[in-house]
This record gives sequence, structure tokens and C-alpha cells, in this order.
Amino acid sequence: MAFTLPGFDLDQFVHDTLAEDLGDGLPGGGVDVTSESVIPAGARFAGVMDTRDAIHVAGLPVAEAFFRELDADMRIDILVEEGASVSAGTDLMRLEGNARAMLTAERAALNTVQHLSGIATMVAEYVAMMDNPECTLLDTRKTIPGLRHLEKYAVRMGGGANHRMGLWDAAMIKDNHVLVAGSVGEAVRRAVEAGVKDIICEVDRVDQIEPALEAGATRLLLDNMEPAALREAVALVAGRVPTEASGGINLDTIKAKAATGVDYVSVGRLTQSAPAADIGLDFTSL
Repeated sequence: MAFTLPGFDLDQFVHDTLAEDLGDGLPGGGVDVTSESVIPAGARFAGVMDTRDAIHVAGLPVAEAFFRELDADMRIDILVEEGASVSAGTDLMRLEGNARAMLTAERAALNTVQHLSGIATMVAEYVAMMDNPECTLLDTRKTIPGLRHLEKYAVRMGGGANHRMGLWDAAMIKDNHVLVAGSVGEAVRRAVEAGVKDIICEVDRVDQIEPALEAGATRLLLDNMEPAALREAVALVAGRVPTEASGGINLDTIKAKAATGVDYVSVGRLTQSAPAADIGLDFTSL
């Protein structure tokens, strides 16, 4: 089955990434000078992609697309499912095909799987530390430009869920919006009058909760509150809208904050700061 994500053009992503690596459009560009000068055109390789870390897997179908772009007849066997938890030393993919194609696509394929699996692995670690099936871990918009759909896909592969995909699918009223509008209630009221359906309002004090709800907020983001304040806020909201804890959340604090009764906990570092997984690709000449 083809790999598809709403709003993401895999073919264009593969084309643009390879074009960047090959220097398309630059003087002397458009060629892998090392492979084409060293490797005979008809040479064939077998290859195995494996992980040196214990990871949650994400990105193998994208890696496959890089290889197939340069050798449509390449034999590719994906050995593990997306989102699977695997131990260090696990083989992820086997390949057999044109040697030049493999070498040219190798770095783009590995970079993608390393990055996405790194995100999925960090997400799984946060979900495990949260240890609360009643609370959902969310990402944020802190993504690398151009990679949002892939990074948010990786979050799902790690067991998290996605916050807004962008600026278009929900209003998120933050302190700077409130500064211009004059108050939390007035900012929310303006969004309601504009016909916005989903209105997330950030509050950092409990006295902002009632004005936000009275004006029509459909979700409250409880910003940088300690567990005691979060519990108080959740009690005041009393289930009228979903609540989200955000700010200052890491592996040391997430369990306590999730246990306060909030519906969501959002963590920017899931996409902003996840370390790449250690994944390699070894070739054998055929």
C-alpha cells in the first residue's frame, strides 16, 4: 500500500531532497560524482538497514521511496511495521539493486528514518513516563519547516497525538493576542464572532478561566502551571471543555502534571529536540 499523509506530497519531497543532495541547478551539479566515478554503472549491491539503538520505528516507507526513485526495480523488503518497538541490532530493511542508486539515495533515506524514529522513540518514552491512559500526549507546532507532516506522523508512531497541524485548523489565543485585544474574554469573543469553530485559549492564571469560558473558548491551555494550580484549574473548569497542560513539561514533571486531571499534556521538545536514532546501512557487492 502506498504511503500517504494528508497534505504531504511524498513524490515532491523525495524529488526535492535528492535534488538538494545532487546539487541540481548548480554549476557542476546534478550528479553523484563519487558513485559515478568509482562504481560501474551496472554494479549491484545488497544492503541491510539496521538499528544500533532500541527504537520505535518511523519513516521506512519514505526511505523506500528514495531508493525506488533512483532504481524502480530495486527489491526492497521492509522487515518491521511502522510504530513497532524494536531492540538494538534489529534489521529494518533489506535491499537489492543498482549500486549507484543505493549509494546516492543512502543518506537521504537514513536521515529520514533516523530523524523520524528519534521522534517516535522520544514520544514513546514520554508516554511511558506519563503512565496515564486518561491523558493524551500532544506535540506542538515546533517543527522543522517543511517537515511538519512527517514529524507529526512520527509522533503518532510513538503513541502520541497531534495538536494543531498549523495556523488554519484552530484558533490558539496566546498572551500576545490577549495583549492586543485587551483581555482574554475579548480575544475569545472576537474569534467567536469571526465564526471560528475550535478556539483554544491559553491561560496562565485561574482568574482567566471563567472569562475565557463565558466568551466561548472550546479548550483551555493551562500554561506553566504547577500541579497544585493545574488541579485547581481542572476543578474550576469542571469538565465544561477539555484542558491541556503546557510549559515546563519534561520527563521529570510529566507524570505529576498528567495526574492532575487534565485531558492533554503538550510537549514541544518531541519534535524540536528529539535526538536522531543510530541507524546504519551496510552494503555487499553482488
